Amino acid sequence: MKVLEMKNIKKSFADNSVLKDISLCVEKGEVVSIIGSSGSGKSTLLRCATFLEEIDSGSISYMGEYAVNSDGGKPVYSKNLKKFKNEFGLVFQNFNLFAHYSVMKNIIDAPLCVQKREKKEVIAQAKELLKKMGLEDKENSYPCQLSGGQQQRVSIVRALAMNPEILFFDEPTSALDPELTGEVLKVIKQLAEEKMTMVIVTHEMEFARQVSDRVIFMDEGIIAEEGTPREVFDNPKSARIKQFLSNYKNDSM
Repeated sequence: MKVLEMKNIKKSFADNSVLKDISLCVEKGEVVSIIGSSGSGKSTLLRCATFLEEIDSGSISYMGEYAVNSDGGKPVYSKNLKKFKNEFGLVFQNFNLFAHYSVMKNIIDAPLCVQKREKKEVIAQAKELLKKMGLEDKENSYPCQLSGGQQQRVSIVRALAMNPEILFFDEPTSALDPELTGEVLKVIKQLAEEKMTMVIVTHEMEFARQVSDRVIFMDEGIIAEEGTPREVFDNPKSARIKQFLSNYKNDSM
């Protein structure tokens, strides 16, 4: 089943065309990594998929239902975007935790206020997720008392607590030093093994090779190449991706 489908997505900022007619779909249980140089449109694509940016044209559907559709004209967004926002979770590169909330309150706030779920159930789920992430002793801590890796794991718990169909990661380790990067990537690998549907924008090439079912290489606002990790990393077709990957030869690939 297609969890996400984006068709003919275009997005410009003033005269800068950032996304040029991009189409992709993500099947349930699939892990898709998006790689490419800075400025290639990767993060903008995620921001459009999660309604943080409005598209100029194209369509976006979740679980087979249109969230936005343009039919060749101006995009029309669903009047019930709230429902579609419950379909996904988004983990940012800079954690985006509420500094004045405890770890527990950061996690349970949206399920309680947005999804109107039972407090007892939400707290039980939060405790279970924190334990899974090795953070069971941190529920009463505040973000400033945590390492960067711990903050990012709390961000992942917060996203999972919404019971999303798909998780988006926007360069989840770019703000972390190498030692902390490993602990976050381990968590994402565990989610992949559990068949969590994920789209991951990453600069970690070896990680993308190991965890992905499919890899998309973006260049100047288009999908320049896509395929299995073996196809993209071992047998790249275009000179552009060969040049890009050559910069990561020391990344233990």
